[in-house]
Amino acid sequence: MKLPFELRNLLPPDLLPALDEAEIEHPEELRLRIGQKLAVVTATDTVHLNSPKITAQHLDHLLERASGFSAHVSSELLRQGYLHTAAGCRIGFCGTVTGDGTVLRALTSASIRIPRAVPGCAADVAGQLLRDGLENTLLLSPPGCGKTTLLRDLIRSLSACGYRISAADERGELAGQSGRKLGFDLGPNTDVMTGGVKAESAMMLLRAMNPQILAFDEITAAQDLEVIRQAAGCGVTLLATAHAESRALMKCRPLYRELLDSRIFRKAVWIRIEHGRRLYEMERL
Repeated sequence: MKLPFELRNLLPPDLLPALDEAEIEHPEELRLRIGQKLAVVTATDTVHLNSPKITAQHLDHLLERASGFSAHVSSELLRQGYLHTAAGCRIGFCGTVTGDGTVLRALTSASIRIPRAVPGCAADVAGQLLRDGLENTLLLSPPGCGKTTLLRDLIRSLSACGYRISAADERGELAGQSGRKLGFDLGPNTDVMTGGVKAESAMMLLRAMNPQILAFDEITAAQDLEVIRQAAGCGVTLLATAHAESRALMKCRPLYRELLDSRIFRKAVWIRIEHGRRLYEMERL
């Protein structure tokens, strides 16, 4: 099973043979749980590999490597429960929460999302947007259904058509940036601001890079709505993702209800999985 080089370097060496022997074409996550064997999650199944059982030492090794052996980074990681690493990998941890609810200790499991580019997956969506005229568009699905992958390829496709695109990549997952190197191709006319609060990064990009399209991953906070309002008034087209299973469920969440009521986004692309395949359905909001 192929994994990004940066991800292989994070894993305990005794787990690698099981991964090398596994014939899994499109792994989406790795799961490490103490007392269980290493598991690989795909779009349709979870496969438990013939690996050693996961120990506390395995999780400690993963944490040390993911944080670059930095006590400060480890502390921040355990405060928020996850860490973003090189090549756009996101690693989440579970364990015991301290009394004040801010720090994880005694780690018991980890989830490693495996980012990947799927060139061409956004071709139909990009074609429809270009035919109908670019409008502010949301990409919507429950967690783990491929919103970031679709957004990544949509940025690449529109950039290849000549649009100037700026991406506020708060978590480093869109571009997979490591130092000055981008791990994923976002097209020839795309500028990326990695790290930082996306609302602040988006305003910096609007002021400095003169984009025609502004893209960012996951609308999660009130600050995001404010920058959306400001950007919409600047004549830039917006592309963004959000966690949602249906429009009805969106209206149950105050943040998303306000987003819909603002009428800033005029189109939505819903992502669903059927028989292991991702399907994209566009509708007007």
